[in-house]
Amino acid sequence: MDRFLSLQAFARVVSEGGFSAAARALDLSPTAVSRLVSDLEDHLGTRLLQRTTRKLTLTESGIIYLQMTGHILQQINDADIAAQNSSGVLMGTLHILATPMLASFFLAPLAARWREHHPEVMLDISVDPFSHLRVEEFDLTLMAVEDEYNGDTVVRTLGRTARILCASPGYLLRAGTLDCPGELQGHDFLEFPWKKAPGHSSGHRLRLTHDVLDTEPVEVEVKVVLRSLSFDVLLGAALAGAGLCLVSKHLAQPYLRKGALVHVLPQWQAGGLSIYAALPTRKFVPVRVAAMLDFFSGEGKQTFGMSPC
Repeated sequence: MDRFLSLQAFARVVSEGGFSAAARALDLSPTAVSRLVSDLEDHLGTRLLQRTTRKLTLTESGIIYLQMTGHILQQINDADIAAQNSSGVLMGTLHILATPMLASFFLAPLAARWREHHPEVMLDISVDPFSHLRVEEFDLTLMAVEDEYNGDTVVRTLGRTARILCASPGYLLRAGTLDCPGELQGHDFLEFPWKKAPGHSSGHRLRLTHDVLDTEPVEVEVKVVLRSLSFDVLLGAALAGAGLCLVSKHLAQPYLRKGALVHVLPQWQAGGLSIYAALPTRKFVPVRVAAMLDFFSGEGKQTFGMSPC
């Protein structure tokens, strides 16, 4: 039995809250992690974890054992960090979760530049439209929210990106150009459902504020004709003339320059998105995760056109 690996597996199961999450963190299969913990319990002659179908809890022996061995793992981790810092070479796998938009338009364009700096770190990227609900399962989670994030997760604010209202020339030719927010009434709208809830209505209230005039925000009801959790689908439909769509100003620029999209009501803002990088815990932050956070805060903001919050 590899006692150190078994101890490491046991500690990770506790910190991650389960065998599957621990397996991802250790780059092992859940079966292997379960076997390591069982081997450790057999070696000690006592049960460390109480397993049920709903949760894992430490036994009294498990609490004592974890308290007395935790400093050993911390010292080894500190030594690893010191060695990595001195060599300047980061290694391992970085498990990242992101929304589809951030995965496609933020992470993918950065992959090559990240590899130039850290070629020994493999990126394992998963995608979920509601990434904020699974922060505990990954090394790092990228999320985009319309409002300020109020969760209790450890987050680093990367910045804020403005959203503008866009439509194709073909759609505007068919539905009519717009000179003021009131003319949006009843227009076709392509919606991303920010709230994970059943029973969406076919209406959407756009909230707009003027860039210059100090006036009250205007809310206008538009008709939702297409709803998707994929920004690629929404953008593709907008380019094909299906309706109005909110697009990050930075991402819209190439299409605006080519004339494939038109900035609708350019003097009115349709709000923005706050971009966050979330960590499962602040107690154990691998060097490669800290390096990626610094990378996001530098080159990442330029890629996505984000401004500081």
